[in-house]
Amino acid sequence: MSAISLHGHSTNLIGIATECMASPLFNDNPQALHIAGTREAAAGLFDKLAQQQDLATCGRVFQDYMCVVFGFETEQRLGVDKQGRRRFRNSYLRLIQDWGLDSNNAQGAVFKGWVESRFGLFPSFHKQPLIGFMDKDWLVYIEEKMNSRYHNNCIYMQLDLLYEYCQWVIERFQIPADRHITLYRGVDTLDEHGVVGADKTQKVVRFNSLVSFTDRRGIAGEFGAYILEVQVPVVKLIFFNELLPHHALHGEAEYLAIGGDYRVKVQR
Repeated sequence: MSAISLHGHSTNLIGIATECMASPLFNDNPQALHIAGTREAAAGLFDKLAQQQDLATCGRVFQDYMCVVFGFETEQRLGVDKQGRRRFRNSYLRLIQDWGLDSNNAQGAVFKGWVESRFGLFPSFHKQPLIGFMDKDWLVYIEEKMNSRYHNNCIYMQLDLLYEYCQWVIERFQIPADRHITLYRGVDTLDEHGVVGADKTQKVVRFNSLVSFTDRRGIAGEFGAYILEVQVPVVKLIFFNELLPHHALHGEAEYLAIGGDYRVKVQR
């Protein structure tokens, strides 16, 4: 069995080595991350966004653009085609919604597969800890992330745009922060997140390739006996609650971030 001992692939689309991007040193001293070619391919969108004065308007512009370019607005509202048959065309909004319901479902595998493809970072957990490339749990992840049901509408391209829009918002409005943001995650055990180092005040925890946080300590406490406090660099954020006017995670104060090794404070 070939153990998954490294963080990820030797190549990615961000121009920074995956081992570096996934390290605590990078988190301490973050650099801007961009998915190659995404903003250039959607130059009209970002030109339009630059003309707006507030985040709410930018969110509407972004969501209108995504509806038009990827053609899922009518289907999301009606759920059928002209012949009355149900259609399924995947969207970034559906992936966000389904991630909130269960990050270990097939849609979660697609989301983790996008992180692997763009940032080079292997997932460390999908239903079970992923410990080897020939392990049956790794093969389940591969099968689910490649399911054609979830790749029929350029879903990786949609997620590219979501990430770049998130980073554009942070650059423009310094929302939710300009460099780091304190976030929390509630866990019952650290088994899903391997501890790879520690000192007197902090542990170094290896988070999954894509990980959910909240900015409300009280909400984190509802999800586990232990609360992990993390300083997350905003360049690793893919999504946060105020980013879009319409999405399924309102009320959870949820943040989605690229994983890797983080320094954390463990609280009870």
